[in-house]
Amino acid sequence: MEVSVVLPCLNEAETIETCVRKALKGLAELGVIGEVVVSDNGSTDGSQALATAAGATLVHAPVRGYGGALLAGIEAARGRYVIMGDADDSYDLGNLGPFITELRAGKDVVMGNRFKGGITRGAMPALHRYLGNPVLSWLGRVLFALPGVGDFHCGLRGFHRDRIRALGLCMAGMEFASELVIRAALAKYSISEVATPLGRDGRSRPPHLRTWRDGWRHLRFLLIFAPKRTLLLPGLVLALTGLTGTALLLPGERHVFGVSFDVSALVYSSLATLVGAQLLIFGGFARLYGIQEGITREDKHVRWVRWLSFERCVAGGLLVGLAGLVSTLVAVTDWGAGGFGRLDPRETLRLVLPSATAIALGIILIFSGLFASLLSLRAAGRRTGPPAADADPEIPAQRPVNSQTSLR
Repeated sequence: MEVSVVLPCLNEAETIETCVRKALKGLAELGVIGEVVVSDNGSTDGSQALATAAGATLVHAPVRGYGGALLAGIEAARGRYVIMGDADDSYDLGNLGPFITELRAGKDVVMGNRFKGGITRGAMPALHRYLGNPVLSWLGRVLFALPGVGDFHCGLRGFHRDRIRALGLCMAGMEFASELVIRAALAKYSISEVATPLGRDGRSRPPHLRTWRDGWRHLRFLLIFAPKRTLLLPGLVLALTGLTGTALLLPGERHVFGVSFDVSALVYSSLATLVGAQLLIFGGFARLYGIQEGITREDKHVRWVRWLSFERCVAGGLLVGLAGLVSTLVAVTDWGAGGFGRLDPRETLRLVLPSATAIALGIILIFSGLFASLLSLRAAGRRTGPPAADADPEIPAQRPVNSQTSLR
């Protein structure tokens, strides 16, 4: 068995038979020994009987969701290569030759590109075509160094079955589409792309995909896998910029290229320090969450996340907050020495602003430590074990996650 075509199915009675027959006919015309696996996600419209009557192998997926159905189908597939597609008759399953050619040439993953293959009028909502898919695909290329992937969310793609199983894919919802290509990229797999035409959905009912809900789930998944570029680096730049500006403006007004920077600039320097610190902390939270849930794997580059413990954050927060309180006490003492009269805002703010910023940062650190400790709590039975011996060292062992996200 060389090729298994895997189709996730949830109430696709209108199109499942057509899709199965097209795929089987296409494989036969290419002279490929293959099969069609329909992974059913609990259909109630008779899709199962129609699929088997058309010649497919039926698999019952116990975990609900697009990814849950595909994971079950991939496990049941007998082919060396797997080509996954949608069961709505929008993809040309009778023309899988370009995918098979690339896979035979040694590619680990072959992505379809609907924008290169042509999109039939009305086949993709304008919001998806001109905003959602281009933006998410651009983010994927930038965050994971995938310049050759122009369509991050094409539902038709092929891959080497054993290589993909070694990645330990675990997302049961629509995020599975992003997880597959992201984990493959992180594992340094070879990825190519072929033009794939997209036709109109053959069903009379609305698709399972929900624009904003599923778009946000994909975006959230990208952020969890790439906190360094989305949170940590911007946070570090902002925090250092804020601290530098504060240090330069504390002694007095500064003039740069004829422009005067005074207490107004000090306000924004303090703001940059707080926002930068928050982004750094949120990046740590994202990484910690990914590690604890088995979505990502800890490595030497993120050991600093261990500093987000309750004890260390409380100690750091108390020190920073205490420094702010001492500075505040100095400011109040100076005010008292002047008889608590009117103050010169320009001079007073030079001490009060950094003091208030330090107090706020101290409080943020203390409660961040509390939140990080909550993220770290988990039952012993849920702890993810080490990756399997044949798994890629950058990818965690497979641990399916239950999700109620429907299929597309």
